[in-house]
Amino acid sequence: MVGPPWPRPLYPPDAKPGHTPSKDGPDITAAKRTLWRLGRWPGPASSFDDTLSNQFSHGKPGGNVGDSGVEGFQRQMGIQPTGWIGVDSNSTANAMRSARIPEPLPNAGQPGMDQTAINLIEDAVKQFKNSGQTVRAKALAKARSQVGVRESPSGSNQCKYTDWYGMVGPWCAMFCTWCFELAAQDLGTDSPSFVRGTYYAYVPYMVDDARNRRRGFSTTTSPIPGDLVAYDWSRDGVFDHVGIFMEGSSFSWFAIEGNTSTSNNSNGGQVMERSRSASEGNTVFIRVAEP
Repeated sequence: MVGPPWPRPLYPPDAKPGHTPSKDGPDITAAKRTLWRLGRWPGPASSFDDTLSNQFSHGKPGGNVGDSGVEGFQRQMGIQPTGWIGVDSNSTANAMRSARIPEPLPNAGQPGMDQTAINLIEDAVKQFKNSGQTVRAKALAKARSQVGVRESPSGSNQCKYTDWYGMVGPWCAMFCTWCFELAAQDLGTDSPSFVRGTYYAYVPYMVDDARNRRRGFSTTTSPIPGDLVAYDWSRDGVFDHVGIFMEGSSFSWFAIEGNTSTSNNSNGGQVMERSRSASEGNTVFIRVAEP
């Protein structure tokens, strides 16, 4: 296997609404060059741009092997043909690194991913990995930057996070979604858990998915900065509120929370840093998977 780690998941425009389409980047050019050398995309190499199209991901309608793109390569390698790269344990990216050019194509037997493609991927790593920063850490930083933001008018649930999400209502979960989605976009990637306008606006859904290990969520008893923390104040099994864990332990911690106040924990209308303890109610800590 050759080449650096794949820098980010690549999603074409038609991956919406489940995934954010990928920004232009040199890793897209590298993928086109590699699949061209492997006989799955037409050249010349000098014509390759850095935009991920539906055609490159899924192949040209009615095209032949040389027009079959990412999906054609995936079918050849026995990988689920999604047209996405850098997803599902990087199986497609790993196959691109290790595949050899078949006969009777030029340079048969050589790696499909040549040094030019490797250089492009290295450029993308520098551009999108942001010195290895995690989405979790970036989301926490986003949350910290919002402390003091209030809904307007008071009691309306109208604020920048509900405007962005597309729904007016109690917004603590929408605030967390905003933090994680924008953090992922800043890093040139896509959160496996959150989708603007779909996942998540309702805290019980977050807890249920974490307990059942869905959408990249899992529960943890050893929270770290950037985990989610959900609260069931009355211990009736229905979780009322969620925030982003800053520091502390599972017994006593600090969190950044949206739609809270000192007089109303779950519908207070502002972003605040709160001091919490396990004695206040039933609590679940949620780990969000990295892309």
